Amino acid sequence: MMIEVCGVTKSYGAGDATVHALNRVDLSVSAGEMLFLMGPSGSGKTTLLSIMGCILRPTSGAVRIAGQEVTGLSERQLPRIRLEQIGFIFQGFNLFPALTVRENIELALNLKGIRGNESRRRSEVLLERVGLRDKAGQWPTNLSGGQKQRVAIARALAGEPGIILADEPTAALDGTTGRAILDLLRELAHEKGRTIVVVTHDNRALPYADRIVTIEDGQISGQGPEKGDG
Repeated sequence: MMIEVCGVTKSYGAGDATVHALNRVDLSVSAGEMLFLMGPSGSGKTTLLSIMGCILRPTSGAVRIAGQEVTGLSERQLPRIRLEQIGFIFQGFNLFPALTVRENIELALNLKGIRGNESRRRSEVLLERVGLRDKAGQWPTNLSGGQKQRVAIARALAGEPGIILADEPTAALDGTTGRAILDLLRELAHEKGRTIVVVTHDNRALPYADRIVTIEDGQISGQGPEKGDG
């Protein structure tokens, strides 16, 4: 398993004011699997995604990433796990407006220790993969929402992480662009063996899931395969 969450609880406050954002959650995700996390706002989806991404620490329970227990690691050790194992796709794209498309990706590669000509070469390969090599010199403000999301995916793939975590990747995108993004993510899972976890409210995305996990009130309320063909 690439991701294993065992008995994870995330609590805020103390005593009678304690709120459980997650309550004893167990979940495993395999390599090559595209898993969707769904549920109402405030159900704990993004909290769980953040714990999987080593951004938040659970109050209790265990998290293993690619077989390594990470809950006991120090704040100095966690960035290495994020850099080596995990790519993030954020709902707001989080591109740097003062950097070109290529420079946004090169920055991610630089953080992984890949620099100079090799960084430039890899950024062009990544942009080719998402169909945007001709946009390498453009500023993010000149791109459409779908193009920005593709740049965000290319950046998430910098360094070939085994895990991609995506928070509402099709939000505010039209149907055609959203399907193109989901096609790309499914290809990364099924053909490249990536582990893809997607938080979404978009019912149009459901046929792309290998498995759908529903979260309510901080607990998994249901899960099962989706038999759609996308």
